[in-house]
Amino acid sequence: MPGQLLPDETRQTLNALRQRVAELEAELSSRDIPGDWQPPRFYSAFYATVGFGLGAIAAMASLLLNVVGSTIAGKHPLEIIRIYLTFPLGEQALKLTSAEGTGYVIDDGMILALGCCLYIATGMALGVIFHWFICRFAEHGSLGRRMLWGSALAVAIWLINYYLILSWLQPLLCGGNWITDNSILPWWVALTTHLTFGWSMAVMTPLGVYVAYRRPTDRQPESRV
Repeated sequence: MPGQLLPDETRQTLNALRQRVAELEAELSSRDIPGDWQPPRFYSAFYATVGFGLGAIAAMASLLLNVVGSTIAGKHPLEIIRIYLTFPLGEQALKLTSAEGTGYVIDDGMILALGCCLYIATGMALGVIFHWFICRFAEHGSLGRRMLWGSALAVAIWLINYYLILSWLQPLLCGGNWITDNSILPWWVALTTHLTFGWSMAVMTPLGVYVAYRRPTDRQPESRV
């Protein structure tokens, strides 16, 4: 009759059937949805991509340090950019926004702005290298260990770029050697710029660590008594 309670035996059978249905549904769900994906080895593509983005932030940090330092030293705030632009523009880049002028059709401020973009783009490319190496060998290490790796990479890239490449490539292509000239850009300024970049990458390493996505597990429905 309607509203009449089921006998205990019938109620137990019904609860058992509900439990069995829940188990079958869970089994079907586990078969339809693949398990959590894990990279078979070090996820180089991920770390290279993340390093590309973090490199832009590290480049802006090193640029900010140069802006502040140049201002304190009584030089043009973007002195590092003017020296950086001597590679494509030659000695004319050192006259940007100066009383002598440069004679370019494009405004000096626009050229310096493009130079800043080029500087950050270079940092993005270097960020791939820094983030890959730091995560490959010190991903779960202490901040001190990551800073050591960042420092070592910064010194290595400074030596390679300035003394193994630019020391002969800029005179060959631009007719002068302004970037590695200590009277224009002291070696310690260039080294500090690279170290600031490397330290920034080391500090930001935890932001770019790969963490596998975990699907929330379905809770089993509670049996009613």
